[in-house]
Amino acid sequence: MQQLTVFMDIESSRTYIDELYSSDPDKVMEALVTLKNSVIGSNRQKSSVIQQGIVPRLLQLMTDDCLDPTIRLEATITIGSLAKGTAENVASLVEHGTTIILVELLKVVPTGLRLTEACLCALRSIFQHPPAPISALPADMRFLTRLTQIAREGSSTSRACVVRILSIWCGGPIEQEALCVAGACEAIAALLAMRGFTSPPLARALPALDLLAAMCFENANVSQAVINTRHGEKTIPELLTALVSRDKPLSVARGAARCLTFIHRAGALASDDNRVVFGALPCLARLCTKEMPEDIRATAAETLAYLAEVDTALQRLAAISNHLMSSLTEIVVCPSPAAKQGAFKCFASLGANDEDIRKRIIETHGVMVHVVNGMNNPEPAVRLAAVRCLHSLSRSVQQLRTTFQDHAVWRPLMQLLNDSPGTELLTVGSSTLCNLLLEFSPAKEPMLDQGAVEMLCNLTKRPEAALRLNGIWALMNMAFQAEQKVKQRILCTLGTEQMFRLLGDGDTRVIMKTLGLLRNLLSTRNHIDAIMAEYSSQVMQIGFQAVIVVLEGSYPAEVKEQALCILGNIGDGEKAKDLIMANEDVLRKLVDYLAHPESKLQEAALFVAGNLVWRGEAGSAARQARLADLGVLRALKLLRARHDAHHLHDKVKTALAQFSDFT
Repeated sequence: MQQLTVFMDIESSRTYIDELYSSDPDKVMEALVTLKNSVIGSNRQKSSVIQQGIVPRLLQLMTDDCLDPTIRLEATITIGSLAKGTAENVASLVEHGTTIILVELLKVVPTGLRLTEACLCALRSIFQHPPAPISALPADMRFLTRLTQIAREGSSTSRACVVRILSIWCGGPIEQEALCVAGACEAIAALLAMRGFTSPPLARALPALDLLAAMCFENANVSQAVINTRHGEKTIPELLTALVSRDKPLSVARGAARCLTFIHRAGALASDDNRVVFGALPCLARLCTKEMPEDIRATAAETLAYLAEVDTALQRLAAISNHLMSSLTEIVVCPSPAAKQGAFKCFASLGANDEDIRKRIIETHGVMVHVVNGMNNPEPAVRLAAVRCLHSLSRSVQQLRTTFQDHAVWRPLMQLLNDSPGTELLTVGSSTLCNLLLEFSPAKEPMLDQGAVEMLCNLTKRPEAALRLNGIWALMNMAFQAEQKVKQRILCTLGTEQMFRLLGDGDTRVIMKTLGLLRNLLSTRNHIDAIMAEYSSQVMQIGFQAVIVVLEGSYPAEVKEQALCILGNIGDGEKAKDLIMANEDVLRKLVDYLAHPESKLQEAALFVAGNLVWRGEAGSAARQARLADLGVLRALKLLRARHDAHHLHDKVKTALAQFSDFT
């Protein structure tokens, strides 16, 4: 056989390749060793081997249990080397069924053999190339139990391979629960355990931390099992707390803090638990400082954002930890998109609930400039994170009037939302618009000029309930105390048919905000009469039918209150009163709700009655007589006599005073 060196191209010797198919085991073995040596470290050689169709022969050699175990091992090691090549190389291996064959081998090959380790190494290399062939690894309990046993008792390399593979495979609740039952928690505890004062090796600790994080993410059952799992005398949270200390490698400390964060967010550790307050949080804040590598700072900021996202106490504690505000400002100017994204997310979490923290963020040098620049960033993830930050900060009434106006934040936001963004960005961005369109916001007028009404009306037609809600909510805010021309523009653009569809929406929140929009549109006496004059038949059809449906249905009291307030607003118009008086169904509902046990609904019904019976307005005597005949007067007298309605006494007294000719 022609002798080859490791640097010679495979395609240069057809004779050599033919030896792989020989019936002589010695020739096959020699060819395999030469092939293995030739592809190590050379992607060009790897690609050449794959292109010549040698992979099927290697897979055949791997799986033939009649062959010498050394041949099977060399073939598997060669496959593992090919799996360390380019993405195209790995994709080709997957197409040949390599992943499935490796999994099947692992099911039957005894644990202690080198072949098992070679299979695991090859499988790990394949899984680390996205997209990982997740479906090739079944959620089979016997197999998973075998893998977790290897993770506890196998060689150092085998253990590291298993936890890395499983950390990538664990992508949802089914996998999380299966791994928990298969004993993964115990295996992880053993991998994280320290001997004396020596930390676990990085090659063992980092995959174990990644697997633990994947298992605990948003899974309360698994997280609870994790905190009850011990290795020796220590529970997993205690092991993690030891790993977040300053003397541990940065990547280990970050991974341990991430695990504690996920366990807390899944509900297994309270927000005031020492392992969260004195373990995860200060560790993450420290990892955000400028002395740390950029990749560490980026993921630490994002993890801290998730840790503090929903808990005001943790937000306040984080805001004063280790000069975090300054650290985040320095992270947001880092070159990598991941760093910018992490910083914006962290700012968003810190400012979610506390006005003082929002003020501190905004007053931190350059933050608003960075937010505006972030919304113009070419990376979609950075733009989304910047909008999340803006949304959080837009909850500040004071800043809407000052800083937001100074930086014209509405301009890049409107540009983003008009540029066919993805659903997630559209949802967060439209939530921000709801705040920017509050009546005291100076951004209201310029946003109207940029087509905000048209964009929001289009949102109400989206299939996603969150987008419909944001669209109608923003329109409701826009209509509050707005000029008559703005109200008419909203009504004309939205259309009465679409408004009617929204009032029949399956989401109660959408119905609530649509009623709120109607209420804001039909406010201020001259506006009411102008709108009723132009849209009377449509608005009345919508308004009255919606009111009756809501008042008769099993809706929350807040929704029914809105419906009654719409009637009250209509009843404030000079001409619009007659439209209510002409609808007996509505008037009978008014009588019913004056006697309703819910206080807020009594008050809302009283608001309607008071506007309808007010003396001194044209036709008031006829309206009073009509309402008295229908029982409104009697209902008011009964309400005055109720001991539990004393807080309404003055309003009831005022309404009854209008009926002086009937008492």
